[in-house]
Amino acid sequence: MRLYDCTRVDERDAGIAAAIEAVRRGDLIVLPTDTVYGIGTDAFKPWAITSLLTAKGRGRDTPPPVLIGAKQTIDTLVISLPASARDLIEAFWPGALTLVVGYAPSLQWDLGETGGTVAVRMPLHPVALEVLRAIGPMAVSAANRPNQPTPMTAAEAQEQLGYMVNVYLEAGLSPDPVPSTIVDATEDLPRVLRVGGISCDRLREVVPTIVLPEGN
Repeated sequence: MRLYDCTRVDERDAGIAAAIEAVRRGDLIVLPTDTVYGIGTDAFKPWAITSLLTAKGRGRDTPPPVLIGAKQTIDTLVISLPASARDLIEAFWPGALTLVVGYAPSLQWDLGETGGTVAVRMPLHPVALEVLRAIGPMAVSAANRPNQPTPMTAAEAQEQLGYMVNVYLEAGLSPDPVPSTIVDATEDLPRVLRVGGISCDRLREVVPTIVLPEGN
């Protein structure tokens, strides 16, 4: 286990290299995003997903979201995507928008009891994007244990997760520790499931017909 200070140029390069190597082995890492710090691993290694769920104290009934490093990666995960979802991607990726989509049955992964859907996001953070572009899709969840606060730094995550994680990438305080907005994009008419970093007004500017939660 090691924590790398990615605010320093020398440690940043070494930390990212160590994180990439760890994920390729199927180990867990903690990395910064534009919302909160996440604990992540290779989305296509079943034993790694099991380790992630164990570290989070979750069962297979709570599958982790998936982060990607490029917009076009979404097309490798789905059979089709509604036009409204593509409009949202163009407007808000990379950024604090998570899309729930139906994934291609041919994908060789096992994220848990997904019901054929997956929550996907492209984060707006240079460290996260560098790792994701080297690895490909990663299963990533907030880096906290059950009933514990979401860590604002990798050091705080280390206090909770300890040796369950191989590499911690420290990039300082989370710039905007608000969870992402989640939109169900499995149908032609998208539906907001959770309001977070992207407001309903901004979503409605892009997709006027989007279904908002009651009271919004």
